[in-house]
Amino acid sequence: MNLIDFELRGDHIALDALLKATGVSPSGGAAKALVAAGGVQVDGRDELRKTCKIRAGQVVAVTGCRIRVAAPVMSAPTAAADAPPGP
Repeated sequence: MNLIDFELRGDHIALDALLKATGVSPSGGAAKALVAAGGVQVDGRDELRKTCKIRAGQVVAVTGCRIRVAAPVMSAPTAAADAPPGP
């Protein structure tokens, strides 16, 4: 089974957009059709809502593939941001 780790950019992503962004589905329309046909599970339960909000910590499963969704990684502050203001 193929395992994909996906890092969010915000607090959530729509299910159909996640399938397209990870390459599991070739297009948004195909992703919506896949969900509508009952081919997708979220956290082990069948999901029929095409645009349900997927949040960090959830696992999306499609035949032969699992997508683990992670929270965005906060970048470390740069040295310029830490420097005191100039004269």
